Amino acid sequence: MDKIDRAILRELEINARVSNLDLAKKVGLSASACLRRVQSLEQNGVILGYRAVLNRSVMGGGFTAIVGVGLARHLKADQEAFEVAMCAADEVRECHSVAGAIEYLLRVEVADLDAYKRFHTEVLGTVKEVSSIVSYIVMASPKDR
Repeated sequence: MDKIDRAILRELEINARVSNLDLAKKVGLSASACLRRVQSLEQNGVILGYRAVLNRSVMGGGFTAIVGVGLARHLKADQEAFEVAMCAADEVRECHSVAGAIEYLLRVEVADLDAYKRFHTEVLGTVKEVSSIVSYIVMASPKDR
């Protein structure tokens, strides 16, 4: 990757819906050269996909918690079972395997505190591999990419 590829990626991170023509102008390329570079970045796995950033509070999901989860055992099968359960839970927007005192960090988005309590009890509370849960309620997100 060179500085033009990095400029393309920076612009796409800001606005993935930018037209190829506008993107080409911003990075100083012809439209065809820009398109070839974007396609190459996609084919080489640098760009994994594009997504819409949604306003969850408008959609009835304005309650966010960051949840630290510890597992009872450090076995591959337990980690896989936990990850399958979290991938199946619509409330879990992100699931990260981490190093440290716990095994996972989750970003959970639901409508309100009652909905979070249901998730905590009926989803996390039913996964037998879980040994500890620590919830951090998000008050604001001044930076959220």
